[in-house]
Amino acid sequence: MRQKQREVINFIIVLILITISVSCVSIKTIIIEIPQPSKKELPPNIQSLTLVNRTVDEYYNNLDTDSLQKIFYKENFNYDTIINDIQATDTTLKALGELLFESGRYDFVIPEDRFLEFDKNSFLNLPMPWEEANELCEIYNTDAVLSLDYFKTQVSTNYKKESYYDPSRDGFTFISYAQMKISYEALFRVYDPNIEKVILQEFIRDTVIWDDMDSSTGELFDRFTPVKSALSEVGIAIALDFSDIISVNWRRDSRKLFVGNDSDLKKAAPFAESNNWEPAMAIWKEIVENTKSKSVKSKAEFNIAVGYELQGDINEAISWGLRSYETMYHQVTYIYLEILKRRKYSLKREQR
Repeated sequence: MRQKQREVINFIIVLILITISVSCVSIKTIIIEIPQPSKKELPPNIQSLTLVNRTVDEYYNNLDTDSLQKIFYKENFNYDTIINDIQATDTTLKALGELLFESGRYDFVIPEDRFLEFDKNSFLNLPMPWEEANELCEIYNTDAVLSLDYFKTQVSTNYKKESYYDPSRDGFTFISYAQMKISYEALFRVYDPNIEKVILQEFIRDTVIWDDMDSSTGELFDRFTPVKSALSEVGIAIALDFSDIISVNWRRDSRKLFVGNDSDLKKAAPFAESNNWEPAMAIWKEIVENTKSKSVKSKAEFNIAVGYELQGDINEAISWGLRSYETMYHQVTYIYLEILKRRKYSLKREQR
């Protein structure tokens, strides 16, 4: 019995010590975004792009929403056709420019006269002449031309009304069902006039589907996406597809920061939380220089390592992480050094 009591007392003491140690080491978690280079990212010398459209010809039109919708309503919303919509193809180009800029990797120019003439064979548009590509880059002071060289959208709609048994009414009633599919194909080429080479040629193909149902046909079509809007949404989907191929993607992750009871560590925390790393790191480096506490010093060194990582300097982050580890052991430091080692290995593989 006494042995059992002694074990219980020891267990309580351990719990108290763990609670004290955790409360003394105040760690804050921050959410970060880590850049992930794409597999087909353009060469480093290509920083700016002139975006042009080489798809619009005499077969394209720009019907308004109501006019386009009437075409499908006349067919009882059971229709399958290719639609060459100017707004959809232009939406692709404009959305792509914004996405590439937001990625932080590219600058872009979309000329006012962006719809260019082109020659084509039986299937696809022929590549842009190098004289034209060079002239565009000179006029708009960009490194390369990104051209939408093929664009196709096939719209297929389906409407039906079916009866089903409604237990609440103890009888049969009707339900209206509508579906719209837009299959799309697009070809992008990136022209580098300095070496007179198409440095990327990417063909994209997919399908976007909308469907809905309602007991009232009128209410169903009041809220159902109009064909015109759906075509613009497809334009954005194409832009997203291609942007993911050539631009930096961002992966969400988290990192730990020591805050603790030290007033200077606490002072730096708001800067770090707002991604303002320069003043935060200045405070932490001052702590490293002046503190007499090994514990506080190792925490500041750890935070500096995180700061360097989030500024893109993995080697310096590892260096400061090791300094923190050598000053005083914290399990969180060991775990973080393992994370940095994996990130460095991953970056080396991506650069091959």
